Amino acid sequence: MGSEPGMAWNWCINLAKHCELHIITEGEFRDNIEKVLPTLPQGKNMYFYYNPVSDKVRKMCWNQGDWRFYYYYNKWQKKTLQIANEIIKEHHIDLIHQLNMVGFREPGYLWKIENKPFIWGPIAGIGSIPFSFMKDSNLKFKLFYILKNQITALQLRYSSKVNSALKSASLLITATPETGQIIKKIHNIDSIQINETGCSIKEYTSDIKKDDTFFDILWVGRFIYTKQLKLALDVINQIKNLKNIRFHIVGQAFNAEETEKYKKYAQTLGIDNICVWHGQIPNNEVLMLMQKSHLFFFTSIFEATSTVILEAIQNKLPIVCFDRCGFGPIVDSSIGRKIQLSTPQNAIIDFAREITELYNHKNLLDTMSNNCIKKQQELSWDNKAKQMVELYNSIAQK
Repeated sequence: MGSEPGMAWNWCINLAKHCELHIITEGEFRDNIEKVLPTLPQGKNMYFYYNPVSDKVRKMCWNQGDWRFYYYYNKWQKKTLQIANEIIKEHHIDLIHQLNMVGFREPGYLWKIENKPFIWGPIAGIGSIPFSFMKDSNLKFKLFYILKNQITALQLRYSSKVNSALKSASLLITATPETGQIIKKIHNIDSIQINETGCSIKEYTSDIKKDDTFFDILWVGRFIYTKQLKLALDVINQIKNLKNIRFHIVGQAFNAEETEKYKKYAQTLGIDNICVWHGQIPNNEVLMLMQKSHLFFFTSIFEATSTVILEAIQNKLPIVCFDRCGFGPIVDSSIGRKIQLSTPQNAIIDFAREITELYNHKNLLDTMSNNCIKKQQELSWDNKAKQMVELYNSIAQK
């Protein structure tokens, strides 16, 4: 899985190779966890404690932008503190790690536990969307993000919970350079940057082959404004005269009506014959599409690192994206191309130029694809876990 559940699960199963974990989590995936745990060699080092919420609250969690969720998440964290204190009474615990959610707004209350080193992160969610990228959005979106940007600034400076967590942390880990820089500027607190997600090292021996009679470009994400699917369609419109290109789109909006708007926009541009709409499909099918594609086109303008970027690298798929967030530092010239975030108009021109160059120099794509193997090792979950355990040891020994 991607998103928070997949990220946290991969951290846990890799950290458990090196240390004993007592894990407090929500109950949505309890059946999956208990089914697979006995099959893992490190499963004996993982002890789960469930703090479930209602289906109503889970729906709020998955519905990004539903701020009501934070009220219930705060209550969940209070109960989690109680569970943590009970664990500490019964087991030897060396340190406490508030792993996720990645967003900084709700750090929980584990920092209140005395005489135990507290680690927080990787965290993100600090930063803003340039106004140039909000001009074409609807009024609701503009108001939402203007308000969100203001609340972010206020919470980061004045939230008692955030400030207490920052000051109590023996170690702060940030997922993006921007997050670390802003915290340093406002609070003069240093952090270590580690992307929140990682690569699984796999040898793909399937019979999946690229169809080189076409040039297949893949886009994956929810149809929400920050993912910028409209921008991606505008770019494809600029390069539609390139011979035999196909644009594969994986994902959907929160409702069918919104999804249909994007399809109609593609028709208006005259690129509906180029677009292949896959809808919401299982993760293994997304990975298969990555193996079949020539290029991954990622137009997101605001998030942490994004699991899908790591999945592309995992599948040796070169990437074109913005130089932004947690994925900007990852996607260097060895595995892709990236452009600066300035205005939508500039982005359309710049993305079209980069994709056209790669289309005309497919040997570059082959080189980038092969370079992904080295990048996989660099970003592997195993390496990240070892790095984290070294930090654990340095903190525990103080």
